[in-house]
Amino acid sequence: MTKGKHHKSLDTTTFLRIRKWYLWALAAIALTIIIAQVLIQLHLNSQLNDSRVINVAGRQRAYSQKLVKAVLLLTRTTDKTQEHTVIKEIQKTLEVWKTSHLALQLGADSLNIPMEDDPAILSLFQKLQPHHSAMVMSGEHILKTGKAGKNGSKTAMDADVSILLENERPFLELMDTIVNEYDKRSKAQLQNLKQKEYWLLAFSLLLLLLEMLFIFRPLSIQIRNTISDLVRSRSNSDAHAREVQELFSEKEKSLQELQELNFVIDNAALFASARKDGSIVFMSKKFLKLLGAEKEQLNTPLSELLTSDEGQQQYLKEVLKSNRKNNIRNEEIQITTREGIRIWLDISIVPMHQASKQQSILILCSDISERKRNALKVEQLTREHFEERMLQKKMQASQIVEGQEEERKRIAKDIHDGIGQMLTALRFNIESIDIENTAKTAEKIAYLKSLTADLIKGVRTATFNLTPPELTDHGIFPALHKMSTELSKLTGKNILYENKAEAQVRLSSLAETNIYRVTQEAVNNAIKYSQANYILISINFKDDMLSIVVDDDGKGFDPNLLDTVPKNNSEGGMGLFFMKERISYINGRLFINSRPGKGTRVTINYKTNNQEEVYGT
Repeated sequence: MTKGKHHKSLDTTTFLRIRKWYLWALAAIALTIIIAQVLIQLHLNSQLNDSRVINVAGRQRAYSQKLVKAVLLLTRTTDKTQEHTVIKEIQKTLEVWKTSHLALQLGADSLNIPMEDDPAILSLFQKLQPHHSAMVMSGEHILKTGKAGKNGSKTAMDADVSILLENERPFLELMDTIVNEYDKRSKAQLQNLKQKEYWLLAFSLLLLLLEMLFIFRPLSIQIRNTISDLVRSRSNSDAHAREVQELFSEKEKSLQELQELNFVIDNAALFASARKDGSIVFMSKKFLKLLGAEKEQLNTPLSELLTSDEGQQQYLKEVLKSNRKNNIRNEEIQITTREGIRIWLDISIVPMHQASKQQSILILCSDISERKRNALKVEQLTREHFEERMLQKKMQASQIVEGQEEERKRIAKDIHDGIGQMLTALRFNIESIDIENTAKTAEKIAYLKSLTADLIKGVRTATFNLTPPELTDHGIFPALHKMSTELSKLTGKNILYENKAEAQVRLSSLAETNIYRVTQEAVNNAIKYSQANYILISINFKDDMLSIVVDDDGKGFDPNLLDTVPKNNSEGGMGLFFMKERISYINGRLFINSRPGKGTRVTINYKTNNQEEVYGT
């Protein structure tokens, strides 16, 4: 049992360490990808703001030209309807032009334009301000006065038109300069992002190289060495299996004979009573015969009548005296009769009349000489039987190691076929990244994200089959609920959990562990082989009976073929074998019902016993 616990501890420690390092390695890769994505998103948001600002700045040039053209059109039109339309257009153009001019400097939420904080651009706006103000004032003055002959002289309107024409060119030139500054700033930000992307790519490649050298390679070597040790242990166990079985048969026969001899315990009526001073009041004939004494000798002190050995007499006196102040005392003592025969007696000394100090004692005896002789033989044979049982345990341990080896091979195969292949693909895709080809690099990074997500899912699937903490901390009910939820997420199957029990219970650790493993194997078989659309796990506890049913609507199979399933790991053969072994180990029952095309039902029944504590939760 110590060796089995050692292997179990080694197994748990090894895979916990593997899971920890794999998760750390994948977390580091995911972190670099997340940082790159954050930088890209921030730059895209910045680019959106810059493009919106450049668009508004470009429209400012168009609005200035539109304003001048509308004013010139107003000076030449003679149609009152057209004149009214042009005035409305000038008014609308001025309003949008002024609003956009302020938004480019101070920002505007309605236009999604941030406040400008670039000193160079703000300086250009200060140079632009006189021209903008002059053109705005002239436009507003034209709107107030209208054409000559209505609200003012033709000379005043010509002056306003002249101001517009004089300030239009400087305004356009300065706006061109501002737009160029916006474009230059956007290109600088893009160049900065490209440099950060290069640094992150270099860091990711270095990180992957270090992980392959210092994590993945040492862990693969450790797993290979562990599997090699298990293979050697199995070979040694098989070599001693036949010898242990032969020894077990011989020792079992000897133990049976010894148990029959050990039944010889004398229940004869051997009793006597004595006074406080040790003088005999009464002694049965069978007792006298056993001691080889006559009734005339009953006036002899009890200690002297029981044995002729002076040392034994002194010891019996002390025993009889010391019992006065205590309750019933049992002693196994060896005495020497008057014929010199040594016999063993099982003596029970019972104080009588304890309420009074004038006590007497009742002595009840059994001749256990034969039992003592047999006990020596039993001790010897027990020691031999213990050694034989230890050999049997070693044989059982070899079978357990065989099962553990198959489980490790399965986990190693899952890691090699799933995680290993995805890591290889991850490595090849990273090595194929061409930094100069930006578009292709972005595409490969997107693929690496998807591959990393699949890799994390594969690691979680491989580690989930290890002992779940819910089983130890909370019991079989939460553990099965957690298993159904996690397997449904990891496999994409419809795995449901139904609790029909009125209250949750806790069983012994041995029972909960084996029941959980059998249920887990049944669900895994349904996932792998049944092609089911849904799997239902039902649990119930009633009248000290725990019942778990696993139903699926898969393709089913012929139950008559169960006895022909090979004891290897193909098609779930070893899984079914160990399901039966585990459930029989805790005296449970396992039923498998299935029909081709009608799905499969696996039922697990476990009856709690009086020696097992059941805790309600």
